[in-house]
Amino acid sequence: MSNTATATDLQQAIEQLTARVDALEQSAGNGRLAIGVMSGNLDTTIAAFIIALGAVAYDMEVDMFFTFWATAALRDPRKSARKGFLDKMFGCMLPRCSHALPLSKMQMAGIGPKMIRSVMKSRGVKSLEQLMREAAEFGVRIHVCEMSMGVMGLKEEEMIDYPGIDYVGVGSFIQMISESKQVLFL
Repeated sequence: MSNTATATDLQQAIEQLTARVDALEQSAGNGRLAIGVMSGNLDTTIAAFIIALGAVAYDMEVDMFFTFWATAALRDPRKSARKGFLDKMFGCMLPRCSHALPLSKMQMAGIGPKMIRSVMKSRGVKSLEQLMREAAEFGVRIHVCEMSMGVMGLKEEEMIDYPGIDYVGVGSFIQMISESKQVLFL
């Protein structure tokens, strides 16, 4: 009698543990990475794209959420939009495109970004713009914070052409975070 009860108890315990493991696997997220890009600096933005491409190389899906100062990296200098006075002023103060992003350190009277780009090129490191093109080719998704765009006076029509770029609220990013295995903020 005790062997039967033990075998039944053991079977029930295995079923309960299996259900718990299944639930944990479901809640752990999938092979997805969410990156919150907040800095408007060249080096930080380059790092964000390098990490995104590294994750893609490991068969992860990647969502990048650009907010506040980082949105300037996605501006296309060949595009413009009709704006009011305040929005035009913000537009003049923000970098016009990825080529105009400052470094987070060592500005060197404004030549720091040019120097780092030159060193990267001489050492065979891809430029930010090349990394962005590769990210698009490999399916990295870019989401731009609508609220930040409104605050910064940016319009959708002045942003880069990027496959599937979308403009979302923070709630969408929170949903991406909840569905991701890993989350980074840069």
